[in-house]
Amino acid sequence: MNLNVPPAIAGDAWSRMAERVAGQHWPEATLYVVATPIGNLGDLGLRAWQALSRADVIAAEDTRASRSLLDAWGISTPLMAAHRHNEAAAAQGICERLAQGQRVALVSDAGAPAVSDPGARVVRAVRAAGYAVVPVPGPSAVIAALMGSGATSDENPAYAFAGFAPAKSAARQRWLRSWCALPAPVVMFESPHRLGACLADLLDVCGPGRLLTIARELTKRFEQIVTLPLSEAAGWLAADPHRAQGEFVLIVHAAEAAPADSANPEDPATGVLLDALLETLSVRDAARVAAKVTGQPRDALYAAALARKARAGS
Repeated sequence: MNLNVPPAIAGDAWSRMAERVAGQHWPEATLYVVATPIGNLGDLGLRAWQALSRADVIAAEDTRASRSLLDAWGISTPLMAAHRHNEAAAAQGICERLAQGQRVALVSDAGAPAVSDPGARVVRAVRAAGYAVVPVPGPSAVIAALMGSGATSDENPAYAFAGFAPAKSAARQRWLRSWCALPAPVVMFESPHRLGACLADLLDVCGPGRLLTIARELTKRFEQIVTLPLSEAAGWLAADPHRAQGEFVLIVHAAEAAPADSANPEDPATGVLLDALLETLSVRDAARVAAKVTGQPRDALYAAALARKARAGS
């Protein structure tokens, strides 16, 4: 069966959809927060294309990177810089443009602005000034990795996004203990040159049996998504030098709950979990989270957490 769509049909469908999107409401004096491709230029949506084309100016994290995307899509809208080092000044300039009735689009280098990327300060300033903010959703490395991992389900859709791990090992281990104690998959970003060290710290903190998904080069030609126990992660990385290249999303899968008949707030694993939770949570919240993770009675865990906190403070 020939799966190729004749150019005339494809062109007609594209034109019809483009006309429908163009006919939607595009208010002036509005900030359009636009998600852009995370690697594959084909992932820019029709609505994002229209928003970028209709804007009077595009505020970009890196104007050179954004210009390449705009050129590929035939978008000639002028650019202005809005990155983490000038975000306050950029926000003021954007509000001035909105006061003149302009449409302003906000983009980051890839993915969703204001989500582990610059942009949140601009959004807050625009909203505080009384102007409309319209999100135009699209590509996301977090969602793409979750989609390819199977770490969540419709019965249990919870997950946590932690962003980038700290650069130094001691701080990273403290950070990992806090995040990985949560009763849900934890999504994080890591750079290629720190990936090996991060995997070693994850093994120390979470143990060899905890499942990890490594997603690299998402949406690109050499995309790779693997799920394996942490005991095998270092070996997988070392088996092929190409595996250390690219951009990485890591998903630490939720720990398996302990069987109810083995509930014991004083066992070492529960103690480690409570100590990690108490670094950032109250005794009550630590007991609540630990109960969800282990299946043990909350009252017993509360008593154990209270005792551990008292000992730590003495």
